Amino acid sequence: MRRYIRPIVLSAALLLPAVGNAQGIAGSYLAGRHAQFNGDYAAVGQYYSQAQRSDATNPALLEAALAGRANAGDVAGAVALLRGSDLDMNQSQIAGLIAVAGLAKGEQFTEIVEGFGAGRRISPLVDGLVLAWATLGLGDVSAATDYFEDMASMNGMSGFANLHHALAKGTFGDFEGALGLLTDDKVGALGYTRRSIMVRAEFLSQLGRNIDAAALIDDNFQGALDPELQELRSGLEGRKAVPLTTVLTAQQGLAEVFWTVASVLRDEAGPDFALLYARAAAYVRADFDEANLLIAGLLDELGNHVLAADAYGQITPDSTSFHAAEIGRAEALFESDRKDEAVEALTALQDSHADLQVVHSTLGDMLRRLERFEEATAAYSTAIKLLEQGDPNAWFLYYARGISFERRDLWPQAEADFRKALALNPDQPNVLNYLGYSLVEKKIKLDEALEMIEKAAAARPDSGFILDSLGWVLYRLGRYDEAVAPMEVAASLAATDPVVNDHLGDVLWAVGRRTEARFQWSRALSFDPAEDDLPRIRRKLEVGLDVVLEEEGAPALPPVQSGG
Repeated sequence: MRRYIRPIVLSAALLLPAVGNAQGIAGSYLAGRHAQFNGDYAAVGQYYSQAQRSDATNPALLEAALAGRANAGDVAGAVALLRGSDLDMNQSQIAGLIAVAGLAKGEQFTEIVEGFGAGRRISPLVDGLVLAWATLGLGDVSAATDYFEDMASMNGMSGFANLHHALAKGTFGDFEGALGLLTDDKVGALGYTRRSIMVRAEFLSQLGRNIDAAALIDDNFQGALDPELQELRSGLEGRKAVPLTTVLTAQQGLAEVFWTVASVLRDEAGPDFALLYARAAAYVRADFDEANLLIAGLLDELGNHVLAADAYGQITPDSTSFHAAEIGRAEALFESDRKDEAVEALTALQDSHADLQVVHSTLGDMLRRLERFEEATAAYSTAIKLLEQGDPNAWFLYYARGISFERRDLWPQAEADFRKALALNPDQPNVLNYLGYSLVEKKIKLDEALEMIEKAAAARPDSGFILDSLGWVLYRLGRYDEAVAPMEVAASLAATDPVVNDHLGDVLWAVGRRTEARFQWSRALSFDPAEDDLPRIRRKLEVGLDVVLEEEGAPALPPVQSGG
């Protein structure tokens, strides 16, 4: 699991001296800290809540409990915990976020505005946007406009303010004004996100400009349309305006604020702090598919695949994002060691979304990882049949199916697929390496294999596995001295791989470095080699490679000038 410096943990760490002196707090606090570092957000909320009940005057304990509950998906519980506290938390970013989320859920716009008037603060990026949307929710368009414009005048805030101002204009039908704010000089790169392009297309359609909207989609996505984009693009073929789908109300605007900030924080502050904002967005707007997808992605990034699977599961079958969510859920289930459920999810998706190539290819990948190669072959074949002419991803499907054929000992079919992949992507290092190595293992076309692997190694000089292939083909060609250097580099790059260490042992033995060879074979044994390889490695340690080759009826190694 990746580790991040978490703002929540850092703030809680300041409590340690005080907590250590309080009876009944230290155990809960330390358990909460442990849960925090393990990404067990439900336990974080539970333990810090226990500690907070023992010291109700400690704002940092309350803040940590709020964050734990919210990140676990219990934003309602966090709202209730905050409302039950007597602490002044107006300057806490986390408490402010939870408070506003609770009020936004109930469309309590007056209370949101009053809270900021009483000194509540979340962050400079959030405060102005929240005030503007809440004021719009009260029906005061003029005051909301002033808030958006004031924020747009602040250094570094104009893009966010103008984007949300445009969304706000869309809620009351000022589509011309909205498009005027979605220009390069007003929103910059924010105008070229997938979501922003969809918004612009919908606004153009509302103005009767479906042709311009379709051109916008075509220019930016170049035909690579997911089901939601395809539905929008198809709707633009007619004369009627497509429906608005992004932000229709002030409440949804507030959810959009939290989602926007979560997307920014993902890269700038680490995924678990971004998760707080994404959870708030999904709480405020129950049908917010983008927020749930973001939540699930953040949890996957944090290694919390159980919660990720739950988040993906929030997206319903009638959503255009359902296939993406189910693919993500299947992967999260797989990583949670629920592999049968993962395959079941993708198999069901294969039935319901049979026309989507990505569904079949993803199932093929998963089955291949499970070494269910016959089923994987069938899934890849279906995906290939659905390919459009010139699809840039075609090479990978042939490559993956070729691997499945090769693992089934169907070499003619495998070789044909590998060569088809190379015809589509001639310099692809992984294909060159796999085909070249396979030829080496079959002891056929060794000169061609060497040429392929040399090309792959030149493209990926930092790949231990490709350099292993290079050393091994040189060994197979009897060029033992030349094989040593790439094989030693391979072993340094893939130091714990049993096959690489085994190969290096053979090469070292061939050049007379016998002691070092035995050391490498011993290393190979220590790294859990495949069951089929164990007897041969052990036999080499007992009697040496020369005897093993003689027993196998293989050609003998040439004599060397000196021992090792």
